[in-house]
Amino acid sequence: MILGIDPGSRITGYGVIAVRGRNTEYLGSGCIKVLDDSLAKRLKNVFDGVSEIIQQFKPTSFAIEQVFMAKNPDSALKLGQARGAAIVAATHVDLPVFEYSARQIKQSVVGKGSADKTQVQHMVTHLLKLNKIPQADAADALGVALCHLHTEQSLIKMAGSATKTVRRRLQ
Repeated sequence: MILGIDPGSRITGYGVIAVRGRNTEYLGSGCIKVLDDSLAKRLKNVFDGVSEIIQQFKPTSFAIEQVFMAKNPDSALKLGQARGAAIVAATHVDLPVFEYSARQIKQSVVGKGSADKTQVQHMVTHLLKLNKIPQADAADALGVALCHLHTEQSLIKMAGSATKTVRRRLQ
C-alpha cells in the first residue's frame, strides 16, 4: 500500500493505492486544507493531517514530490517546510520515504515530463479506473503514488533480468 503526497503549505494532496497481484486499486484521496494564517500552525496541521491518513490507511510506503525551484523563494521555502512536516509524520511511524521530481512523476503517469495538471488528472482517472476526476492536488498525489509503484516494478524487473543474466553466465 502506497501513500502519495503532493505537499503544500495551504493545500496538501494525498492519494492511497494498493497493489493486489497485477491490479492497482484506488483506496482513497483528498486534500488537507489549512486555513490558519500562522506558518507554524499550518505546518502542525499538515503533520497532523498526514499522521491521521497514515493511521487510517496504514500504508507500507510513503512517496512525496520533491521541492522544485519556484519563481518566488519564499513560496519554495514554505513548500519545503510543509514537505518536511509530511516527511516527519511518515518517519515518526518508521515508514520508508521515497522522493520523486515533478518531471519523473509526470513522465511515469502521462508519458511526458512536461505534462500539465489536467493531463495528470486524466491519466490518474484512467489508470485507476475512477468514476470521476479527482481534485488537482489529490490527482497529483495519486500520480506520486503511481510513480513510486512504477519505479518499484521497474527495479524488480531489472533485478530479475540481472539475476537471469548472472545465471546464464554461470552455466
